[in-house]
Amino acid sequence: MTQRYELSDLIRTDNFIDGKWMPAASGKRFAVTDPATGEVIARVADSGPADARAATDAAARAFPAWRDTLPKDRAAVLHRWHASIVENADALGRLISLEQGKPFAEGRGEVMYGASYVKWFADEATRIYGDIIPQQQRGKRMSAVKEPVGIVAAITPWNFPLAMIARKIAPALAAGCTVIGKPAEDTPLTALALVMLANDACVPAGALNLISASRDNAQEAVADWLEDGRVRKITFTGSTPVGKYLARESAGTLKKVSLELGGNAPFIVFDDADLDAAVAGLMASKFRNGGQTCVCPNRVYVQSSIYDRFADLLAKRVCALKVAPATDLDAQIGPMINARAVEKIERHVNDAVKRGARVLTGGKRRSELGANYYAPTVLADATPDMQLSCEETFGPVVPLFRFDDEAEAIHAANNTPFGLASYFYSQDLRRIDRVSRLLEAGLVGINEGAISSEAAPFGGVKESGYGREGSKYGLDDYLSIKYLCQGGLE
Repeated sequence: MTQRYELSDLIRTDNFIDGKWMPAASGKRFAVTDPATGEVIARVADSGPADARAATDAAARAFPAWRDTLPKDRAAVLHRWHASIVENADALGRLISLEQGKPFAEGRGEVMYGASYVKWFADEATRIYGDIIPQQQRGKRMSAVKEPVGIVAAITPWNFPLAMIARKIAPALAAGCTVIGKPAEDTPLTALALVMLANDACVPAGALNLISASRDNAQEAVADWLEDGRVRKITFTGSTPVGKYLARESAGTLKKVSLELGGNAPFIVFDDADLDAAVAGLMASKFRNGGQTCVCPNRVYVQSSIYDRFADLLAKRVCALKVAPATDLDAQIGPMINARAVEKIERHVNDAVKRGARVLTGGKRRSELGANYYAPTVLADATPDMQLSCEETFGPVVPLFRFDDEAEAIHAANNTPFGLASYFYSQDLRRIDRVSRLLEAGLVGINEGAISSEAAPFGGVKESGYGREGSKYGLDDYLSIKYLCQGGLE
């Protein structure tokens, strides 16, 4: 039977290494703050290379036994972990809201989304199949089997502090790998709580280890993992510059690397679209977590003949969004994660207005609520020379671009080094087939704004990274294929 915890019970401030909670070797700590108020929630371990090495040592000791654990027994552990997450969904949702700022409904939704990956990979643990290769020579039998790659280092961002680490840890454990992890410095508490529940579910000591580190120490701590040949895989979600650094520094030991990086998602509305559905889809995809998602639309292209109607419908919906802290149960947009995020949003909006954009709604800070709030914004007459056209804003800002024909829209959508998500609305079946093939993105939403699912492969192309999370493909990057050739059979 799973145990239900209160929010205060879930707040852990030490590293979790080899099944034990322990402070950083240096004794240092750093503050985790509430983005809604700036108040300190807790002071957590500020780890360095010694802590990273201790986590690797524990994972290395635990790997042989976990690798050899029967798949059905690994699955049972993950199912217990899933049950514990679901049982504590409300408390975890409040913790996410507290340290990340998203409204409680979204925080709880993230808990259930993350839990769905744990359940999915619990089931997939028993479906890791190999192949018998058709006989090529008499007296020889050939086969291919899949084995866990080894120790996996998981590094995750602040915007989905539970879901991002759950969808990395779950497939790694399901495959028989052991895990060392580091959550973002802005939101370590949720990840530490998740590990606490995994410990309750009897994940063996050393199979799952987590350290926290401040912005000042994180690179040095992770560098130990990059240099250690025992760490066989890096899985990272975050910015493209950091992803490139991790790929480059992993090359010395030829680690497997999975990278889910930045995006610049286009959202195309053709003149044959259902405009009400398109507005609803854009609202769902853009304003989740206040626009702080890697798959939210960053550039919205609307065909000229419907541009004004669409802009009017959208501005009315956006203007009605309630901006408030997560403690307000009616909140739809919470605070941004920190002051740097608000400054970037403000810089993008000011640059766009300077270059000719019109503010249809928003376009300013909500300082009366606190330092990290920005009003949901719609900008008309956006152009390619604006900063928000080529940089990911990561905030509640919708720039509307005009286009005349399909070829122009496709060119504009693909005219970016990124290729994570893309969306388009059309009711023309032939156009749907054409556009879905031509868009250069790992994820394509067709008349749909909410596209993420544990059953679907998630990942990008171009500079948005490589590797896939979720779905039946989600175990592949945690497995190696071994070829077996047995001779002398005649």
